[in-house]
Amino acid sequence: MFKRADIITVDITGYAFGGRGIAKIPTDEGEYIVFVDNSFPGQKVRARVAKKRKRFAEAKLIDVIERSSIEKITNYQEISGGPYIYVPVPEQEKVKQEATLEVFRRIGGIENPMGYFDEFISSPDHFFYRNKMEYSFSCIEHDIETGEELDDAFALGFKRRGTWWKVESLNKPSGMFDEQWETILIDIRNYLKSTGLKAWHPPQKTGFFRHIVVRKSFYEDKLLINIVTSSHGAKKFDANAFAELLKSKLGNRLAGLQHTINDNVADRAKIENGKCKLLYGKPIVVEQILGLNFEISMESFFQTNPKCAEKLYTKALDYIFEEKLGKDDVVMDLFCGTGTIGQILSSRNNEVKIIGVDIVEEAIEDARKNADRNGIKDIQFYAADVGKFLREYPDYIGKIKSIILDPPRAGIAPKTLLKVIALGAENIVYISCNPSTQARDTNTLLHEGYVLDKLTLVDQFPHTGHIESIAKYKRKPNES
Repeated sequence: MFKRADIITVDITGYAFGGRGIAKIPTDEGEYIVFVDNSFPGQKVRARVAKKRKRFAEAKLIDVIERSSIEKITNYQEISGGPYIYVPVPEQEKVKQEATLEVFRRIGGIENPMGYFDEFISSPDHFFYRNKMEYSFSCIEHDIETGEELDDAFALGFKRRGTWWKVESLNKPSGMFDEQWETILIDIRNYLKSTGLKAWHPPQKTGFFRHIVVRKSFYEDKLLINIVTSSHGAKKFDANAFAELLKSKLGNRLAGLQHTINDNVADRAKIENGKCKLLYGKPIVVEQILGLNFEISMESFFQTNPKCAEKLYTKALDYIFEEKLGKDDVVMDLFCGTGTIGQILSSRNNEVKIIGVDIVEEAIEDARKNADRNGIKDIQFYAADVGKFLREYPDYIGKIKSIILDPPRAGIAPKTLLKVIALGAENIVYISCNPSTQARDTNTLLHEGYVLDKLTLVDQFPHTGHIESIAKYKRKPNES
C-alpha cells in the first residue's frame, strides 16, 4: 500500500484524542487506519507517513488540500501551532470532549466516563490568549502564497509543518498571541533585514538572527522581549537602535528587551544556552492570578493561558474544599512548580497547612519569593524529588488530608504514584495537561483503593488538539 516517508493524500472522517484526524483506507483485509496529526474531520489532506504498523499508520500533516465544510476562513494567518483556527470553537470543544472521555474509557478502565463528567470549561478568550510566543528566523523561507522554497531569504515567523529548516513569515496576526505585536512583526522583520545581517541558516548553522521570544503580562498589558542571535556579526548589530524601534512601536507596553547571544548549534531559544544582556526596562513582568501577583521572567514556567488558568485553579480548589478541612489538616501540592495553586489555596483558607514539593530548585525559589510577595505564611516549599520526599520527610505520612497533583505531560512515574498513594490521603485532585497519561494513572488509582469521583475538562488551548483535565479521586473507606 505505502511505506514510511511516503506522501499520501487521504480524507479525514474522524477525530482521535490529541488532535489526530482519522482516515480509513479500504483494503482486502478491511479498513486500514491512518492517524494524521492536526487534521480535522471533513478535510482532504496531504501527509507524510511517519510510522507504519500492520493495522494502522501515523502521519504528519503537510497541507490541507480541501477544507471541511464547517471551517470558516478568517483573516488570521494559519500557523502550525494553531491548526484549527478556522474550525468553529463549539466544534473543536465537541470533538475534544468526546475523544478525551473515550481515552478514560479505553485506558483508564472507566466503563461510563460520562457518568463522572462534571463540566467542560471553555477558555474565556478564544483568540489572542497566549502569554508567550517564540518566533524563528531562517534564510530558507516557505512562501505561503506560492508554496515555493526561497533561498537567501529573511523569514521571521514559524517553522513550516514537518520541517526544521524552513520558516513561514508571519504577515498578519495568527489569532493566538498579542494582536498588536503580531501586526507590527512585519515592520520588525523589515527593519532587521535592513541591517544587512543574515537570518539563521539551520542546515549550515550560520547567520546572525535566530529567534525572538515574547512574554506577555495580561495584568500589566506589557511585553517582555528577547532577541536571540549568534555572536557572528554582533559588533555590527545596533541593539540600542533596535530598542528605540520597539519603544516607538509599543510605547509603554514594552516592559523590557533582552539580547541573548547563543552560538549553540541546537535550535533552541533558551537563555541558559547563551549570554543574556538586558538592553532596556526590566527582565520580568508581573501577572495576576485570582488576586495574587507573580513575577515572571523570560524562562519562568507559567500557565500559557492565564485567564483560563484562573478557571482551572478555581475548579481544582472547589474539589479540594468540597471536603471539610480543619486547621490541623495538611494539603500537599506535588509537582507544585512556582507554587501558584498552593498560594491560591492558602489565600482561600489560611488555617490549612500546605506543603509544596517540586524537583526544580529555581521553581521553588520563585515559589518562596512569590509567597513572600503575596503575604502568604502558612505554606512550606521543598525542592525535592516527589518520589523521594517521603523518605526524607516521613513525618507527613498519615497526616495528609488531600493531595494536589499537577505533573508534567509524561504523567507520574509508576513508582512515584505508588508512593503518593502510600500517603493515604482521603482525596486526590489531579490536574493534567495530558489526559492520556492521567487515564493511565487513573487505572492504577482504581486498583490501589481509590474511586473516581468527578472529572472536568478545561480547554486551555483553543485551536489546538490539546486539552487539560481535572480529576477528583476519593479513597475507599477502610483502605489506605
